[in-house]
Amino acid sequence: MVILGYLASLLIGISLGLIGGGGSILTVPVLVYLFGITPVLATSYSLFIVGSTSLIGAYGSYRKGEVSFYTAILFGLSSIVTVFVTRKFIIPAIPEQLFTLGHFKVTWSFVTMILFAILMLAAALSMIFSKTNEQVLPGKNLVRLILYGVGIGLVTGLLGAGGGFLLIPALVMLVKLPMKKAVGTSLFIIAFNSLSGFLGDLGHYRIDWFFLLKITLIAVVGIVLGGLLVPRIQGRKLKIFFGWFVLLMAVYILIHEIIL
Repeated sequence: MVILGYLASLLIGISLGLIGGGGSILTVPVLVYLFGITPVLATSYSLFIVGSTSLIGAYGSYRKGEVSFYTAILFGLSSIVTVFVTRKFIIPAIPEQLFTLGHFKVTWSFVTMILFAILMLAAALSMIFSKTNEQVLPGKNLVRLILYGVGIGLVTGLLGAGGGFLLIPALVMLVKLPMKKAVGTSLFIIAFNSLSGFLGDLGHYRIDWFFLLKITLIAVVGIVLGGLLVPRIQGRKLKIFFGWFVLLMAVYILIHEIIL
């Protein structure tokens, strides 16, 4: 299972390089089911892995002039603060055992995986059915942008997911960024969101730094390989295929957590 986990970590990086932020959605399931990490700790590790790999991707986009720093700062401030507060104060205050339904004990770990499966379903449907040309809404709505940033900050803080599939449509529709610039800017926001969330975790968990850095390095190698493969692979078809794979993984998590 460990070898499979290493291969999966490489594939996560490759998918990040090929299709952007959506690839990070598999990080938590890989850590939980292939490496045996507890769900709550897995969300913390995911923040570091996703943040580090997204930073590499964001740097590549920056070199191509595909990052809007004004938008990233405007959007990112609300989400970064939300992520940090969520990880520093809210998550530690949540008890592991929430309540009991008959003989079934509902734990925060169980709820985390169910919520993550629902997030994966949403991400999968977004990848499968998203259109190439997004509809652009007129004008810039600062309040909506800030509120959207808070919402994505909560998703990242609670579940350790980058939320790229939520970010990119928002940047296209609310800010009217071109698609490539939206992808590059989203990677920049995801990187700082995730790393600020991980900083909020420090002191709350015992971090296995050797393991974490090893998995992160493998994922970084993957994102570099993915970037090299981009010119040779049709991105739209790959995104649809990956969407169906994420959908199957989400169904597996729901079955595993509820039935098995």
